Amino acid sequence: MTARQDLVDLVSAIGAGTGPPRNPYWQKLTVDPSLARKAAVLILFGALDDVPAESGKPLAPADLDVLLLERAHTLDDHPGQVAFPGGGIDPDESPIAAALREAHEETGVNPAGVEVLGELPELALPRGNYLVRPVLGWWASPSPVRVVDYAESAQVFRVPVRDLLDPENRAMATVTRMNQTFQSPAFTVNGVVVWGFTGMILNELFDQLGWSVPWDRTRLHPLKV
Repeated sequence: MTARQDLVDLVSAIGAGTGPPRNPYWQKLTVDPSLARKAAVLILFGALDDVPAESGKPLAPADLDVLLLERAHTLDDHPGQVAFPGGGIDPDESPIAAALREAHEETGVNPAGVEVLGELPELALPRGNYLVRPVLGWWASPSPVRVVDYAESAQVFRVPVRDLLDPENRAMATVTRMNQTFQSPAFTVNGVVVWGFTGMILNELFDQLGWSVPWDRTRLHPLKV
């Protein structure tokens, strides 16, 4: 069994209605479909380069990576947060086409080298009023990536999945706004904290793939945003 085959099998099971159960937290996140903006993100896995994982634990293949970016700190919407490449879906554009286009515009990735494995269920993002469709991809022919526009992104980076899975890099991020505290699964890698919407997607995806290992959910990582 390979990581790519695990991803293919998950997409097939979800499409057949036999996939693993969803995190019930997603049911709490709702938007008005008639008013929400449609968006798509590309979750791109692959054996991307020869940079080894920092973690020496055999939690995943050493060369298995996922593509992420850090949003510019000057943006009005989610400044400084780590995200998957993605953005709004244009009229008459499919989620897959939008995810590939946005990934190219944000990171320079060549869409021709991306094998699209399928789409995951649509998710609501109340902050910003979005309905987001994750598109799962495998980087069959890797291409160089970079920050295309520093007004949009602070950095583009490839994170070893082994480092994401390492319990030492796991915590619950906490953010307090208007006397309410929000918690989300988080990953502390590459000098940043992957949390919020992206952290939740990665956490559930790893659980569904059977890649996750136990980690300390009482370890809190307070954030100031």
